[in-house]
Amino acid sequence: MEYDLIIIGAGPTGLACALHAESLGLRYLVLEQATVVNTIVGYPTAMTFFSTPDLLELGDMPFTSPNFRPTRAEAIQYYRGVVRTRGLKIQQGASVTGVERRQHGGFAVQTSLGAFDCRFVVLATGYFNTTNRLKVPGEDLPHVHHYYKEPFPFFGKQVVVVGGRNSAVEAALDLYRHGASVTMVHRQGELGRGVKYWIRPDIENRLANGQIAMLWNSHVLQIEPTRVTVQHNTNGETATLPCDALFAMIGHRPDEHLFRACGIAYDLETLIPLFSPATFESNVPGLYLAGSVVCGCRTWEVFIENGRHHAEVVIAHIAERMQG
Repeated sequence: MEYDLIIIGAGPTGLACALHAESLGLRYLVLEQATVVNTIVGYPTAMTFFSTPDLLELGDMPFTSPNFRPTRAEAIQYYRGVVRTRGLKIQQGASVTGVERRQHGGFAVQTSLGAFDCRFVVLATGYFNTTNRLKVPGEDLPHVHHYYKEPFPFFGKQVVVVGGRNSAVEAALDLYRHGASVTMVHRQGELGRGVKYWIRPDIENRLANGQIAMLWNSHVLQIEPTRVTVQHNTNGETATLPCDALFAMIGHRPDEHLFRACGIAYDLETLIPLFSPATFESNVPGLYLAGSVVCGCRTWEVFIENGRHHAEVVIAHIAERMQG
């Protein structure tokens, strides 16, 4: 085999896997469809992390920051510094389309750049690249967004933000503070329990003062170029809102197509893949899962802080099997 293992995904967990593989002398390659820590690159420009720098560290590489909570830019710089300093072997621009078992053992990882042969595979793709969908007419119109970057293009505009968890709340506050007129639409009657404790009073005050409007217990029915129709979940009443831009901040999900292309079994409702909690090996022998990809749609369960620790367990088990 050309490689002992292929790691799919160059996020923090994939990089942690590479560091452990490097330390054990394994022949490895990380395949990344876009760029190193692409998920963090896709975060809002001004985002700060919930965690302190030490909880985001990989291996023995210290993450230093003058801020109590590091910024997106600092995290990108840190993780790419780990890659440079340790000389991690990463192939960017390699989009994985499937994993096939070889008759003689091992795998062929099929990518946009061709096939890569290996004995073991670690899937560390997370969930950020696939968003939940509203599944309503007009969702694919150009003014509808499933990711949020920055508020500046929306000054003086009517913006609808769908959702009630952290991403929706942070987007709504940022848009409001930079001159947008914001209305939130949330299926529930209260904000998500996981809304960051230092943000919750802020959004609650904005809602109480009417600075940000909220339609509780409601869902989007239809999106048109200049307006959106919303329906109340209980009484069925509808309302039409002016809408120059809509942000559907309703969460993310693992890539089901990739699961199927790799032969990974998963729960059709939660999208949680089948794996051993002790080793993180999937139902496909020799194919492991690591990081937030293991939590399916329950994206609040695994973060960088705990997902990075999967790497040590996974790589140790692979090394043990190779020695055996």
